[in-house]
Amino acid sequence: MERLFRYKLDHILFWMLTIGFHAYTHSGIIDQAGFGQFVLEILVRDGLLACVIYINLLVIIPGLNQQKRTGLFILLIPITLICYVGLKNLHDVYLYGIMMDNPARQGFFHNTFYNFSIVVFYLAFASTLYLSKQWYIQKELIRKIELEKLNTELEYLKAQINPHFLFNSLNTVFFQIDKQNTAARETLSKFSDMLRYQLYECNGKEIAVEKEIRYLKNYVELQRLRKDEHYDIRFSCSDELKNFALPPLLLLPFIENAFKHVSHFTDKKNIIDIELKKTENTFQLKIFNTKDTKPVLVNGGIGLKNVQRRLELLYHDRYVLDIDDRPESFNVQLNLIIEIS
Repeated sequence: MERLFRYKLDHILFWMLTIGFHAYTHSGIIDQAGFGQFVLEILVRDGLLACVIYINLLVIIPGLNQQKRTGLFILLIPITLICYVGLKNLHDVYLYGIMMDNPARQGFFHNTFYNFSIVVFYLAFASTLYLSKQWYIQKELIRKIELEKLNTELEYLKAQINPHFLFNSLNTVFFQIDKQNTAARETLSKFSDMLRYQLYECNGKEIAVEKEIRYLKNYVELQRLRKDEHYDIRFSCSDELKNFALPPLLLLPFIENAFKHVSHFTDKKNIIDIELKKTENTFQLKIFNTKDTKPVLVNGGIGLKNVQRRLELLYHDRYVLDIDDRPESFNVQLNLIIEIS
């Protein structure tokens, strides 16, 4: 089924059957008006049908999801039907009334009911197939995400240790560190906060953006400790980032990717620039990192694919993800339409 959709074989099959049936039922035109008029009838009728069907499937039906303009898109449906009927009526007058010299069919409205019923039938049939296809694709997407979620949970359970034992151990290590060694204590404290966030606060569907940002800051700070003076790591977020929620750990894969693939120049700065901000009801994440000209073989590579699937499921048409992969740099820009509380 996926191969059928991937190579548009469903479209090809639909039009082969439609054109074949039309040619069979109108083959009498060849004897009465010639083969050229027969071909013209096929082209006009099925060409107009294709215009009506694809305008509705690609423009009007997706546009019905826009609440502010739903009325406009509903109005466009009868307009496309009227255009088809009017143009096909004109061709019928030419073909049957003039070329085939049938006085009874020289009136403009003679074939109106027939042409209207044809376009309604094919549009309804094509729309049903289209919506069934979209339902199937969405169902498969949800099934794959659920499967990935189960696999992730299984791996998590395999690696899980008693959190109470873990935090008690961390506290023991914390108090064993000399009080003068503030850097080590702060590092351990950040790590403990991150672990607590993942274990106890990421169980719901959404988390306050303030908590998510604090987690990301801790992650960046811990990564910064692993880099030397050749790395310029920037993390900035605007004061407007509050009073809304995000799915937990949604942004982390993008930041992980920047640290994973950052360049290792010795003659110039290696840059990671992370910016988070909010404009009205849009949350924006921008990440820039330099990278090596020669690609480095890295195991994995599924992080960004997984987060893209997650975005599609959670936000669907309420997000824009732009990834610009250049020879010496990698840019990510993510815009999310958010609900302000």
